[in-house]
Amino acid sequence: MAEATKRNGIAIALERFGARVFRALEDLGNVFVLFLQCVSWLFRPPSEIRNIVKQMEEVGIRSLPVVLVTATFTGMVLALQSWSGFQRFQATSFVGSVVALSITRELGPVFAGLMVSGRVGAAMAAELGTMKVTEQIDALVTLATNPVKYLVVPRVVASTMVLPVLVIFADLLGIVGGYFVAVYLLGANPYVYTNKTYQYLEFRDIYTGLVKAAVFGLLIALISCHHGFVAEGGAEGVGRATTRAVVASSMVVLISDYFMTSLMF
Repeated sequence: MAEATKRNGIAIALERFGARVFRALEDLGNVFVLFLQCVSWLFRPPSEIRNIVKQMEEVGIRSLPVVLVTATFTGMVLALQSWSGFQRFQATSFVGSVVALSITRELGPVFAGLMVSGRVGAAMAAELGTMKVTEQIDALVTLATNPVKYLVVPRVVASTMVLPVLVIFADLLGIVGGYFVAVYLLGANPYVYTNKTYQYLEFRDIYTGLVKAAVFGLLIALISCHHGFVAEGGAEGVGRATTRAVVASSMVVLISDYFMTSLMF
């Protein structure tokens, strides 16, 4: 009897795991289909310039404070930790290089992507989810307006274009924060710090981070819009869709970062 109960428990666990895997693959396929629809509707009239500019303001300007604060303190913490570790090997002159390379290659794009996924991705999923459950999207279809063209394309274009700009500001503030900690709090030589930063930082390190940011923006917008489009079940369903959008987009940012890093470096 106990053995049969154990087998039933294992079977139920495997069934639930398989259902979650199948759902994840289904969501992945739906996101890819949504991407193809965005590409097909991108250059078709009418133009959505006004909506794109509005979304660029939402994604860029309103996300700028949280991204800059995160980047600044990330650079400060990185300088503090690097100084503590390099001091054991008498290599504190390389703190500037480590801060600049880490910020531009990885931490700037990744942390900006995570902040945007938490703020903008949640807003996109909640807004589209509310429109879905209140049948506003069906009303657009009735008015001969394609929902992907009107709702998704502006968000995808804005996120893809604006996130690299946010990363540029994040890189600058992260490096400045590291400089402040290293020079004014830890007593590093400012000339050595800046010289080592310029010596080892290459343009390739900067543009690879910007490419990552553009991909992150594309993925965050697609995933968030997809979860908003499939929301159902009233306010509770919108909440679940928003949570899934934030979790999925954050995970995809980290996963795609690994694969892009393995290809670029």
